[in-house]
Amino acid sequence: MLEFFYDVSSPWTYLAFSRVEAVAERAGATIEWRPVLVGGIFNKVNEAVYEARANPHPVKGRYYVKDLRDWARFCGVKIGQPPVFPVRAVDVMRGAIFAQDEGRIVPYSRAAFEAYWGDLKDISQPDVLKEICDKVGLDWDAFQAALSSDAVKARLRANTEEVIERGGFGSPTMFVNKTDMYFGNDRLELVEAALKAAA
Repeated sequence: MLEFFYDVSSPWTYLAFSRVEAVAERAGATIEWRPVLVGGIFNKVNEAVYEARANPHPVKGRYYVKDLRDWARFCGVKIGQPPVFPVRAVDVMRGAIFAQDEGRIVPYSRAAFEAYWGDLKDISQPDVLKEICDKVGLDWDAFQAALSSDAVKARLRANTEEVIERGGFGSPTMFVNKTDMYFGNDRLELVEAALKAAA
């Protein structure tokens, strides 16, 4: 089994998301999707991210842009520079919990990634969230009710706290068979090898 802790506001997570189903299929593994708030993770265990964003190193920053473009081309996804970054992801990730209950978490997450990174839309806005819901067949009224549901809020918070407790510090964080942790899009080959070894 592969647990995939993720937040759609991360471009590197989008890259991993675009490939992880194929990885799991090749390894004969199932994926447990675990939506989190990466900002909550950063606040607790990785505050250096904020300093790096505020004062990026110019040389490293130029390479970062190239690296992201190279990976996007390799993965066959469109990743631009959203005008709103970082985005307030709490509603879109609570929505992922609702989509999970409705059996639509994968198409919902894909649509959210595409809206933000491909179409450069502000996924914190209700009109954009409604477009995503309409695209993947989620009831908008039920979706809105879920965003303010204490149960949905608690589950997203619990996922976020759990990944921190288990040693995670960002998105995507993946676990093979509960204890073997991997972080980042560029670790998927290692994840696939671990899944095959554990099968």
